[in-house]
Amino acid sequence: MRAFYEAFRTESLKAFRSKIFLITIVVFAFISLMIGLLVYFSMHPELISNSALMSAKATILGQSDWRGYFGLLYQLAAMLGMIGFGFVAGWVFGREYSDRTVTDLLALPVSRSMIVTAKFVVTIIWSFLLAMVMFILGLAGGLLINLENWSGEAARHAFSVFMNTSALTILVSFPVAFFASWGKGYLLPIGYIILTMIMTQFIISGIPGLTSYFPWAIPALYCGVAGPGGPGLIPASWIILGMTGIAGLAGTLAWWRYADQK
Repeated sequence: MRAFYEAFRTESLKAFRSKIFLITIVVFAFISLMIGLLVYFSMHPELISNSALMSAKATILGQSDWRGYFGLLYQLAAMLGMIGFGFVAGWVFGREYSDRTVTDLLALPVSRSMIVTAKFVVTIIWSFLLAMVMFILGLAGGLLINLENWSGEAARHAFSVFMNTSALTILVSFPVAFFASWGKGYLLPIGYIILTMIMTQFIISGIPGLTSYFPWAIPALYCGVAGPGGPGLIPASWIILGMTGIAGLAGTLAWWRYADQK
């Protein structure tokens, strides 16, 4: 247990004292506030009547009330989360190779499995902090623009759905850690994130019958942003989702334990 604590402490200091941590917080905060601004423009179209681009963006936002607004926050958790949480995992594991510190890290008197476990725990904590920032500032933005149909019960339900969606998205981001380790840097995990996003959009739009079986689409199905009339979650969906996370964790552990890290 002490070995894990030391590994976790080291990884926490490296992550939460880095500039990247602050940058991700700022980016997620900015996007959350921008969503509130776009909804405000959709409520007051006269403010952007001279901007065709802004008018188009405001039009696609849907209902300008709390129900529609929470739906936008769910989309952020499912889609932006896939990028943000995946980036976090890629950075936590890939930086050791890019900074050429992996051999020094493995020389420490701590088992490789403890190091990997600590990195995953830091990734999860970091990702949940980003999700909290996104929801809290998103909620503050909605209150600031005075959306209609506010309900404390609805807000509590929205928070539950949002955080559960974030948790599912974090889980399917675990394989990013393996690709960051295998690719020994950032390039491969970034390519993997882009590919999964493209495939998710293609399957949701073009082959909806497979959506329940595609792990990266399951968070969107759970929160209901995949679109009305589509397939719902089935027991196999949860099994596939869990197996995806386990595969990412097990694959990363195996790579760090058995692969040549030179």
